[in-house]
Amino acid sequence: MFERVDSLAIETGDGVVFALPLAGVMTRFLAWLMDLVVILALTALVSKVVMIFALVSADIGQSLQIVGFFMISTGYTFTCEWRMRGQTVGKRLFGIRVVDAEGMRLRVSQLILRNLLRAADMLPLAYAVGGVSLLLSSKAQRLGDLAAGTVVVRVVKRELPALAGVLGDEFNTLAEHGVLAARLRREVEPRVAEGALAAVLRRNSLDAEHRVLVFKDFADHLKSIVRFPEQTTLGMSDERFVQNVVGILFQKDRLKVPVRRT
Repeated sequence: MFERVDSLAIETGDGVVFALPLAGVMTRFLAWLMDLVVILALTALVSKVVMIFALVSADIGQSLQIVGFFMISTGYTFTCEWRMRGQTVGKRLFGIRVVDAEGMRLRVSQLILRNLLRAADMLPLAYAVGGVSLLLSSKAQRLGDLAAGTVVVRVVKRELPALAGVLGDEFNTLAEHGVLAARLRREVEPRVAEGALAAVLRRNSLDAEHRVLVFKDFADHLKSIVRFPEQTTLGMSDERFVQNVVGILFQKDRLKVPVRRT
């Protein structure tokens, strides 16, 4: 017998565990209803074009409508979840998001698989198979989620600790590079971001040797994701680099950026 869990526990490389609350069945159902409204509206627009073929053959017109609905529904959810980082219009409205079950960044192949299997989840009617799967799986996963290794979690706007004191008083020179900073926020995996934040918050409790190693590991990984100009990071310690990255990831609305004099 499976054990139902209420949250997805993810462990960072530094041994820090954080939890993402799982979305409830009713919330997912309401989000799906909202998306269904959008899909039906899009289908209605396409149906006007299909009507031309219906004049030639009613069977062809009906077949095109069925195929069109499947393509629109699958294409809509995939495109939204890909472009909106795991969300559709309905998911964003109800504050839920698709994430990788291991806390990694979502891959396109995962989104394709979970959306292609949506047809199986909808059988025989109104998501009956998917609904049973949600109720029976420990992490409330439908068939598409189980196959793709994804879960749906609630987006919680948590209160971050006051980071001004732990990030230091130096200007965040990395924030000058807006395009690279935006790429960091897009590319850094949630588990890495959380781990870097935990390292910064706990750094004074680490012994000197462990502190150096922890920040070197994080800095090396983060630098492999986005490479800042050499003159920007020249002379910057690994710890300072990670602090600056944490500032970009978690304080993007309150960054201290040096003012250039002209």
